[in-house]
Amino acid sequence: MTLDGGDGVRLSGLLAEPGAGQAPRAVVLALHGSGMRAGYFDNRARPGLSLLELGSRLGCTVLALDRPGYGASAAVLPDGQDLAGQTATLGSALADFAGRWPVGAGFFLLAHSGGGRLALSTAAADALPAPLIGLDLSGLGSAFAVPPDQLPGAGAPGAWRRHWGQLRLYPPEAFREGQRLVAPVPATEAGETLAWPRMYPELAARVRVPVRFTFAEQEQWWRTDEEAVRALLAPLAAPRAVVDRLPDAGHNISLGWAARTYHLRALAFLEECLLAHAAAPPTRPRAD
Repeated sequence: MTLDGGDGVRLSGLLAEPGAGQAPRAVVLALHGSGMRAGYFDNRARPGLSLLELGSRLGCTVLALDRPGYGASAAVLPDGQDLAGQTATLGSALADFAGRWPVGAGFFLLAHSGGGRLALSTAAADALPAPLIGLDLSGLGSAFAVPPDQLPGAGAPGAWRRHWGQLRLYPPEAFREGQRLVAPVPATEAGETLAWPRMYPELAARVRVPVRFTFAEQEQWWRTDEEAVRALLAPLAAPRAVVDRLPDAGHNISLGWAARTYHLRALAFLEECLLAHAAAPPTRPRAD
């Protein structure tokens, strides 16, 4: 399916809905990382590993989009967009979606790696066409664990092992499936990578919904030590922020054996966000 992102840009993606006649509890918007495609969240290497399949079975609509510069928009945006441009394009696409599909309680953003930057920027902009329920981010921190010249970017995919970790963490079919998901990193997006540690605190200070970060056991792009985690959480204005660590997983969590475990934990966090909203005490009217 495709959505209208404005200015002649159409974003392609994958859509999975609950059973016929069932209204969605919420929309899980899944945003892939740099150099991947929306199919990252539809792992078919083994039954049960796909986020789209699991989320729709649990009563949510799952929308996995190719970010600006990937998929259908790559021809129109060969250099991609900076983070502000991606945020605006995504906002237009989601307005198109909300005008044609039910959104339940609103949007829950689930993002991986570079897609997490867009998720945080979207949350900070507070310009969604429906309520934002929360954020669940994997493979994203605020302090790099490698020298700048080793980071992936346009024409430089980065060390293979840092993306994947040990081979035992993935079904053998995952690497063949992964070949069809890999895409060039747009130059504009790649150019902003080095600026992320400086951009993060300002965006985080405007995020006012619950946030969950997940780091794989073999995460190798980001620092995950206690000092780095404190620095990651400190600038957030979120009412709740948690960090989870996932054993037996590499950076590309949703392509590995740990995909189902991670997706279940992420959807459980969505349930916690919905519960907190439903159980919140009534707001008292202000006295004049």
